[in-house]
Amino acid sequence: MTALVEGGALIWLLAPAALLAVWLLRRPLRSAAGVALRGSVGLVLMWLFNLAAGWAGLATGLGVNLFNGLVLGVLGLPGFGLLLLWRALV
Repeated sequence: MTALVEGGALIWLLAPAALLAVWLLRRPLRSAAGVALRGSVGLVLMWLFNLAAGWAGLATGLGVNLFNGLVLGVLGLPGFGLLLLWRALV
């Protein structure tokens, strides 16, 4: 095994496998990255909305957390309405 590591042969064996895995998973990775990006933007907008609503005296009671980020990332603006409705009913 040390001969493989010293000669760099291990890199030549693992690099094509890693590239193949990334190539096969490119669509799921792109989708996950898109949801993460939209969720992050949604959380920032929710934080700004909570900041402005608190300043105006309209408390929403919605926290900035992973669950809310996933809902906003997948559903977008209707997800924000859903979260507000959920908060009002529960």
